[in-house]
Parts: sequence; structure tokens; C-alpha cells
Amino acid sequence: MEDLIAVLESQEKELVLESFDHADAWQLGSRITRMALDAGHGVGIDIRRPGLILFRSALPGITADQDVWIARKAAVVLRMEASSALVEARLAQAGIDPAAIGWLGPEYAVTGGSFPIRVHGAGVVATATASGLSSREDHDLIVEGLRAHLTEGAGR
Repeated sequence: MEDLIAVLESQEKELVLESFDHADAWQLGSRITRMALDAGHGVGIDIRRPGLILFRSALPGITADQDVWIARKAAVVLRMEASSALVEARLAQAGIDPAAIGWLGPEYAVTGGSFPIRVHGAGVVATATASGLSSREDHDLIVEGLRAHLTEGAGR
């Protein structure tokens, strides 16, 4: 578990943007959507900040259930300012079930698939979320998309 947490923490340190605006959200969301299409994944992709969806795609194969999962995963990231996978791993390592103790209600899904959009000097400004695959695969899709976004110089 410690290795997993170290990997997830490393991703969060690596994937920090210099800026992020609506055009960046469109570019990033479109990139992740293309990656999902190329891989044949039926997923929903969402980029949001509190109170505003900046990008949304719904690929063939998803259901309304993914919309609920996207909102619940993103809520975890916006509240905890860490990826939903990292929050899940840290809580599991500590032996804490947040639902069982009434800490996080049903509007939160502590499972992988949502990642913080973090900007240098500003912190977490938005979330990027996927739903439709396993939690780990959803997480990996978002991380790969963010990494490619940074590699091409976007958000710098």
C-alpha cells in the first residue's frame, strides 16, 4: 500500500500546470476523449470546477450511472484536494471507512478516477474525471491525458 501511495503522490507532484482556463479544459478533455476512443473505451469524461462543468463527453456504452459516479468522484477531489485514488489508498492504509463513520456522505465516491487540476501558486482549480472502466483504469486514463497535455506544453 505504501508503494501505491508513493506512486500516487508522485503523480500529483508531477502533474501541475502553470495555468488552466476554459480553453485548456476543452483541449485536455478532447485529448482524453480521443485517447478513450482510440482504446475503445466507453467512458464519460468530465472536467469541472466548483459549480461549473468546463468539459463533458459521453462515449458510446456509458449510462446515466457514470454521470453520478463522475460527480461523486469529483466531489472527493474538490473536498480533499487529492486524487480520489490517493484518498482511497490513504484511508485504506489507515483502516478508515469514511462512509461507515459518517464522515463522507453518499455524495462522495472514494474510489479512483478523478484527479485534481493543480496550478502552481493557486492549488487545485478543477478536477478531471473518468467513469466507465475500473477505478484504476479511469485513474490511469486521466493521468495519461494530463501527462500528454503537459508534454505537449499545454498549461505551461
